[in-house]
This record gives sequence, structure tokens and C-alpha cells, in this order.
Amino acid sequence: MAILVQTLSTFLSIYTVLLIIRILLSWFPNVDWFNPPFSVLSQLTDPYLNLFRSIIPPLGGIDLSPILAFLLLSFLRQGIMAIAMATASSYASF
Repeated sequence: MAILVQTLSTFLSIYTVLLIIRILLSWFPNVDWFNPPFSVLSQLTDPYLNLFRSIIPPLGGIDLSPILAFLLLSFLRQGIMAIAMATASSYASF
């Protein structure tokens, strides 16, 4: 169980970093999103961000949807860690 929790936590951390990179690169208008490194990053992160863009449309050219995306990732990570701690404490009581 600990390996699964650690793997999920690591995955969420890596995905958070990918989202940060994607958001920072969106500030540069001359980035060609069709080149392989950028297209892969876009393919990995855009479906997740589009979920939140449908909830909060860009306001005045500012996209606030990544805030919700980061909040959800943070809650997921905390939830996974809480479940792991509860599971570990229940196994320790035996």
C-alpha cells in the first residue's frame, strides 16, 4: 500500500511541475506548440486544464482556471496522504 501511495504522490508532484511549466510557457507568445517538446507538454496538460476552463472562462484575457486545477491536485494529494496515514495507523493497531 505504501508503494502505491508513494507512486501516486510522486505522479501528482510531477504533474504539478508540468502544469507550472505549461502555464509559464503560455506567457511567451512565440512558443511553437507544434514542436515535439511543447506539443507533448500541451497534450499532457491541456485536457486537465480544459476541464476547468469550461467552468471558469478567461476573464479579460486572464485565465484563472489553473488556480482550480492546482487546488484539486493539492486536495487529491492531501487526501491520498490522509488515507495512507489512516491505513498505516489501523495496521499498527493490530
